[in-house]
Amino acid sequence: MIIIMLGAPGTGKGTVAGLLEGKLGYKQVSTGDIFRKNIQEGTELGKLADSYISKGNLVPDDVTIKIVQDRLNQPDVQNGIILDGFPRTVAQAEALDNILANKGKKIDMVLNLTTPEEEIIERIVSRRVCPNPQCKTVYNVVMNPPKKEGICDKCGNELVQRKDDNEETIKSRIATYMEQTSPLVEYYKNQGVLRTEEVSQKINRLGKDVANDIERDIKNQK
Repeated sequence: MIIIMLGAPGTGKGTVAGLLEGKLGYKQVSTGDIFRKNIQEGTELGKLADSYISKGNLVPDDVTIKIVQDRLNQPDVQNGIILDGFPRTVAQAEALDNILANKGKKIDMVLNLTTPEEEIIERIVSRRVCPNPQCKTVYNVVMNPPKKEGICDKCGNELVQRKDDNEETIKSRIATYMEQTSPLVEYYKNQGVLRTEEVSQKINRLGKDVANDIERDIKNQK
């Protein structure tokens, strides 16, 4: 099973992907996590990625495609994968189709999450994440705070705010998404694999509700 997460920053892609990983056993692979790890370690890839990410821009296709292609060859994703943050352009989507075709595989579902922009901004500014690579739990100091302020419930690490989680960068990232990534909605709609779900406090529908519905539908298909 190959699932792709689509949606503007702050729609809850990582949260839903993490929930589905726990429910279905498919490995969540986030290109953002891969880039952040390299940035933290100061690798050449990390420096290159940071020069784009810090300005709210996308990392160039050729760099991102190479990273994902290498990741798809690793043994822990052979039974299922949830791609979070890739593809982000039609060129990346076409490259992914070719990579999977060479493996005799195809995309099973593209889950497109939507959220009103004002909610996205509020959600991201309030977001805190666990820096432990084995945990990566995401909190929101308003909607989903940790039990102890600033401390991860699961592993006890001190929570951090990503340096790009500020209003100016968020607006830039949303604009970039609308320009470069939203055409993927039409691309996958034409392939017949798109499923759009709204995640919003206004309709009282959260990421966990979407994950529960996806889990039910996938298990009913088996």
